[in-house]
Amino acid sequence: MLISVLTLTATATTYYVAPTGDDAHPGTVNQPWRTIQHAADTMVAGDTVYIRAGTYHERVVPQNSGSSGNYITYTAYPGDTVTIDGAGITLPQDWGGLFDVTDKRYITISGLRIINAGPNANNAGILVDLSSYITIENCSTQNTVSSSIGIWNSKHITIDGNEIVLACNDGEQECITVAGTDTFEVKNNHVHHGGPGSIGGEGIDIKDGSSNGRVYKNHVHDLNRLGMYVEPWDKHTSIIDVYQNIVHDCHGNGFCVASEAGGLLEHVSFYNNIAYRNEECGFNFGHYGEEDILSRPLKDIKVINNVFYNNGKGSWGGGISVESRDAEDTTIRNNIISKNLVFQMNVEVSIPNLIIDHNLIDGYRGFDSETYGTDFLEGDPRFQNPSGVNFH
Repeated sequence: MLISVLTLTATATTYYVAPTGDDAHPGTVNQPWRTIQHAADTMVAGDTVYIRAGTYHERVVPQNSGSSGNYITYTAYPGDTVTIDGAGITLPQDWGGLFDVTDKRYITISGLRIINAGPNANNAGILVDLSSYITIENCSTQNTVSSSIGIWNSKHITIDGNEIVLACNDGEQECITVAGTDTFEVKNNHVHHGGPGSIGGEGIDIKDGSSNGRVYKNHVHDLNRLGMYVEPWDKHTSIIDVYQNIVHDCHGNGFCVASEAGGLLEHVSFYNNIAYRNEECGFNFGHYGEEDILSRPLKDIKVINNVFYNNGKGSWGGGISVESRDAEDTTIRNNIISKNLVFQMNVEVSIPNLIIDHNLIDGYRGFDSETYGTDFLEGDPRFQNPSGVNFH
């Protein structure tokens, strides 16, 4: 018996959008659509839209998900500058992004410039919520009231190679926010010259129940708040590696951990980072947040093989400061702590299983709670050119 089997396969389609297009067109290279949203309404798993140069005054909300191996891709046409401009667009009052991905899967956003997202306190440039397998790469954002990129309650997220300017322009959250998210990478991003920082504005914040993440090779500077923050709020947050980042010239700490609302933060490692010229500390184990919280637990936080140089301004600030009364199993090892203002290593509290060893201390100040730790070296690290930011 001869049996014929008919196999149906989805065919990926490439579409085009251009300022001279028309949404009544078929979306081909010669007859492109006019709006990105029309592409967002149309595309299905495996499809790609190439967006031609120009400014698009619209909000984009994808309507469909891709699938494993068949991402839906929104990308600038090679060599073109594509701007999505939210000027005059009122985003939802509670939460909303100018590019808003909610409850979707397998989507890539690549090479887009997103500006003027607002006007409400939690309006982001790119907002991802309740989604998975989302990649945001090689984009730029400017003037977002809240986060440039805000990731909430999601899984399998990649934020790679984006430039963020004037984020948190008097809104809440942080320039890059990752909250309640499992399995993520935040890498190769340039975050700088943020908003006023009155109610938000830290550079990169991993928080609120996030886990299984890596934050690396980011450059954060010239912010009105601290540079990189890992804090659980009131949820268990764990297994996060922060490495090979550079943070400088921030009006706060370079790096910080704290439990602001009582959640447990544990198994977090900071290594091979550089923090310099920040106004407070290169690294701070903080003890602050909601006033009625009795316990702010930090457990198994490691700070190893970092450089903290020339931090502190005015009458306060230094290299590393341990201020959390609820930290335990803390390791500070093999760091170079040099020429910071008020102290190099400050320990204000007695906490269980605090290990401070094998650090190089340059410029002990004699501050009341300053310490060398054990098995330390003291002397000039002989950086090749610290004024030229060469810490080899």
